[in-house]
Amino acid sequence: MSSAGLPPDAPLTLAYLTYRGKPHVGGQGVYTRHLTKALVDLGHTVEVLGGQPYPVLDERVAMTELPSLDTFNEYFPGRLPGFWELKTREDLLEIGQFLTGTFPEPLAFSARAARNLVPRSRQFDLVHDNQCLGYGIRKINENIPTIVTLHHPITRDRELEINQAKTRLKRFSVGRWYSFVKMQGRVASSMPRIVVVSQNSIDDIHNDMGVAYDRMRLVPVGVDPDLFRPLPDVARTPGRLITTASADVAIKGLPFLLEAMAKLRTERDVTLTIIGKPRPGNSMDLIDSLGLAAHIDFVSGVSDERIVELYAESELAVVPSLYEGFSLPAIEAMCSGTPLVATDGGALPEVTGADGDTVLQCAAGDADALAVAIGRGLDNAELRARIGAAGRARVIDRWTWRRCAELTVDQYREVLAMPENVAKLERNGRLAGRS
Repeated sequence: MSSAGLPPDAPLTLAYLTYRGKPHVGGQGVYTRHLTKALVDLGHTVEVLGGQPYPVLDERVAMTELPSLDTFNEYFPGRLPGFWELKTREDLLEIGQFLTGTFPEPLAFSARAARNLVPRSRQFDLVHDNQCLGYGIRKINENIPTIVTLHHPITRDRELEINQAKTRLKRFSVGRWYSFVKMQGRVASSMPRIVVVSQNSIDDIHNDMGVAYDRMRLVPVGVDPDLFRPLPDVARTPGRLITTASADVAIKGLPFLLEAMAKLRTERDVTLTIIGKPRPGNSMDLIDSLGLAAHIDFVSGVSDERIVELYAESELAVVPSLYEGFSLPAIEAMCSGTPLVATDGGALPEVTGADGDTVLQCAAGDADALAVAIGRGLDNAELRARIGAAGRARVIDRWTWRRCAELTVDQYREVLAMPENVAKLERNGRLAGRS
């Protein structure tokens, strides 16, 4: 049995790791919720181990909470934990990194996950890590076959933040904050398989993080076409735009959309719905300075069904990102039949298709070009209808969560068939009685 490994169609028992699983906004939470549901639909058993904010999961997916110190929660980001909160060595590791100015969650979560999973090695066939890549993931892989999803290299976030820093001290601070990226590169290079969501990200991960091409495989993410669908009975509001802002960070390009909106408002009535919470910072300051507060609505904590309605109420969806490893908001908007305006940042052209066919495309980081692209869409109802219909067709042809899960399971089985992982399965008693 040890030479053959698991039967090719055997249902798998999986541990899935997400150090952040924000429920309604943010790629990690959306990916976690829908992929794990699709894996269960295929007949596999999934237990999610997660840190705050915890993901919302299908009722058939078990959840094990691995609480962090939650220093970067939505309500008090950057808070200093009290000494009475430090109860484990992982807490000490987290606060130590925090006090030295480094984002602490990936390393600390991976240590918590290793402490939980290594004694339970006999319970799982495989561990799937969603972009944590802390050193604890290597320890897990020594005991349980492990695969990793890396959506895009965080090196691009770091580069953009450093480039926007105005002082030497700020550049040093940003570099220190992102120092965990070196760890992620080392861990990724040691993993047997990295699942990546776009070819653009594969190339960037190879160039920026040194991960060999032969360790990476392309598995695009998905969308639920029965959920994200056109709602013909809902009237679109003239001049209404919609965008998703999971965080106020440079890479998402929200300031460029705000500047474009201000330009457009000099000649027409334009409003914007932002799926996300308002946070003190650059974008809120810009909203105030541009006089846009009365024309922008923030929406958060709502159901997927309500998000679909918000798309249906909007004339255009906008993805203004400077870089994307894939972009779930782009394909969700397209699948809903809402015409999309998007930049050419990162993998977006790979995802959205050609300008004028399935998207209104413009250069990333150019507010004037973004305003022109939005204006083109607002001025032409026939163009909007054509791009909206073609965008939905493009998504349905390429990306569903079931297809994403099927391709992911193919990678699981390839990894489990590796001789070193067959040996782990045998050592853990996972092959007994499964011929």
